[in-house]
Amino acid sequence: MALIYPATMRRSAYFSVVERSQAGEARRQSVIWAEQAGCSKELQGQLALAITELAGNLVLHTTHGGCLVLRLAEGRGTEAVEVLSLDRGPGNANFNECLRDGYSTAGTAGIGLGVVKRASEFFEVHSQPGVGTALLCIVTCHPVPQRAKHLFGLVNVPVKGEDICGDSAAQVDLGNGRVRVLVADGLGHGPSAAEASQAAVQVFMKEPQEELTMLLEKIHDALKATRGAAVAVADVDAAQGRVRYAGVGNIAGYILPPGRAESTHLVSMNGTLGAVRSRIQEFSYAWEPGALLVMTSDGIKNHWRLDRYAGVSHRHPSLVSGILFRDHARTTDDATVATLGFTTP
Repeated sequence: MALIYPATMRRSAYFSVVERSQAGEARRQSVIWAEQAGCSKELQGQLALAITELAGNLVLHTTHGGCLVLRLAEGRGTEAVEVLSLDRGPGNANFNECLRDGYSTAGTAGIGLGVVKRASEFFEVHSQPGVGTALLCIVTCHPVPQRAKHLFGLVNVPVKGEDICGDSAAQVDLGNGRVRVLVADGLGHGPSAAEASQAAVQVFMKEPQEELTMLLEKIHDALKATRGAAVAVADVDAAQGRVRYAGVGNIAGYILPPGRAESTHLVSMNGTLGAVRSRIQEFSYAWEPGALLVMTSDGIKNHWRLDRYAGVSHRHPSLVSGILFRDHARTTDDATVATLGFTTP
């Protein structure tokens, strides 16, 4: 059976699709999830169409299947759903050919992915032979013509066996090219871990302009009634070319400059907010146009390089988050990847 893991506040869901029966179950469960999330009947129908094609594609065209990750699209309420389809092979050097109606490598009618693209407000693919394919689409009944000035991608999946992810993440637009991102990893797994990480998000959203060290102090106080969490906050000021960062615990943060392989690793202090911690310290870093911010919980292995994936740094941050989750998630922990980028004029 395909598994659905409702994430924090039911904003996202995860499906494993390895065999044909799981493809049908993914479609059924995706509609249930969308209904429970408050999506319209029309959007539920659009989503069912996309999931049917994407899940079937995972079964027919991959070696070992893959997964689908759904979430309510950032800033769109219940009017749009973001869908990631992720697999590890075989990949395709000319994936655009697969979008042409009538093209098929499995003896089908060859119209599936073309249908998904036409039904999507946004559609983007990264496919690399020997590595795999990651596909992102945004399904909606109410397209938005204007593109946002910043783009935020998030994958937030609980460890197998848990219904609730103990990690949480959030972002807030402070205006004038300035965005804050928080990632929190509640100690352990399950509802108690989620309670801690969600408490951190609540303080973050209530105090969006607070200085970073004071913000983490307030989060520390709020988490004393919980089991505690690792928490980090990045304040990216693209207009001023600066990132301010403060963290406590094992949240990893990186700045990936455009066109270069090296990344800047952002510094967090030791400890657990709500429990034992060292002093809280803020650090400052340079930010270049075209850079990406990536923040991960410790459910993502640290030894990855984005330049392994040709051209992916220029794709939507959700696609970046999906690829890092696909290839570097630990099977023994909740996994979160948050990626922030800014559109260029």
